[in-house]
Amino acid sequence: MLTRLALAVLWLLHLLPRPLLARLGEGIGLLLMAFGAERRNVVYTNLALCFPQLDEAERSRLARRHFRAAGRALADATIAWWSPAERIRRLARVEGFEHFHRAVEAGPTIILAPHFVGVDILAIRLSLEHDAISMYSHQKDPVFDRFLVSRRTRFRPIRLASRQDGIKPVVRALRQGLPLFFLPDMDFGARDAVFVPFFGVTAATVDALPRLAAITRATVLPVIVRQGRRPGEAYVVRFFPTWQNYPTGDAIADTRRMNAFIEAHARDCPEQYYWLHKRFKTRPEGEEKFY
Repeated sequence: MLTRLALAVLWLLHLLPRPLLARLGEGIGLLLMAFGAERRNVVYTNLALCFPQLDEAERSRLARRHFRAAGRALADATIAWWSPAERIRRLARVEGFEHFHRAVEAGPTIILAPHFVGVDILAIRLSLEHDAISMYSHQKDPVFDRFLVSRRTRFRPIRLASRQDGIKPVVRALRQGLPLFFLPDMDFGARDAVFVPFFGVTAATVDALPRLAAITRATVLPVIVRQGRRPGEAYVVRFFPTWQNYPTGDAIADTRRMNAFIEAHARDCPEQYYWLHKRFKTRPEGEEKFY
């Protein structure tokens, strides 16, 4: 019941003009910061680990900007969830799309999409343009789970492969020519992960990107989504050239390269990386936990 009520409220939000919607979203983010003690502590811990050069006041200001950005992205996502395609195209414009077309025409393609706050908008925006397959983690709430699946497949029959099903469906889809929309920068535990640096901190990181690229001979195509600097501005989805000489056969080095790419872009707009996630939850044996 509560989930349906929350979704009904979110549906109402998508009817608002963009500037008002964005401002309201920033307010929602600040409310989460004020009353969500657990998530606030996760953000503070992540920022302290990744930006030790900042003093406490500077990190507090960065945390505040992050909650505002995350709240705005949630509000803006209601447009991606319920609005017509043309409004979604105005919400997020795409740059470097020639890199996407070139990669897909050449063969199997893995789209590396790190977790910036607008990543859900990015996924739905791209679903307007091309079929794909994406890894999906089932939600505990069945109502919310069905809702997310319906939103991500509203324009095209995007294949959603459950992480519980392993990589076989993904490998099969890649070999059939479907690009894989892949978000590998979360801590899913020690299984199928290697410990490599992220912002100078050892982080459990799944090494599926180089493994999948090697198995399917896929190219890796990075994409980043940026929120407009001012409320109401369009998001920018930017494709980069495919990585050359990747993978190398060294899973550690290849996974480090992935983390280094994500870190570089997170440093460019640190308030927009998804610090709400417990990125450093899994520690090497014997190390003290951060959360």
